[in-house]
Amino acid sequence: MASSSGKATSSGGSDEDLQRLMDQRKRNRMVSNRESARRSRLRKQKHLDELKTQLSQLREENNQVMATISVTMQHYTNVEAENLVLRAQVTELSRRLDSLNQIESFMSQPVDSGWGGTEFVDEFMGNSLSCVYANLPILAASDMIPY
Repeated sequence: MASSSGKATSSGGSDEDLQRLMDQRKRNRMVSNRESARRSRLRKQKHLDELKTQLSQLREENNQVMATISVTMQHYTNVEAENLVLRAQVTELSRRLDSLNQIESFMSQPVDSGWGGTEFVDEFMGNSLSCVYANLPILAASDMIPY
């Protein structure tokens, strides 16, 4: 019996050693898993911080682009209004030119004096009419032409 109890203690000792070894491995694995989880959380936090930084940069860039678009649209609106004024002025000047051409054509025709001869309108009369038309202001506004 002594030998059987000796065997029991020796196998009991090796069972305890085996249990201690398994417990140590289990603790090591838990420590390793905790460290791995900590590294994973750190990587995740770093990635989140990078995404927040990128979001901030993209928002700033978007604000700059929107400001540029706003300035460009304002410039476009101003140029469009100026073009409308210029078109109105071209129309008015074309109308005036046509009128002046008609007047010039009329003035350059011979005039019947009533005695059977023809005279031309003197130069003073022709020039005085030109001066009147030349001194008239050109009036045009952006609201003259409908969109």
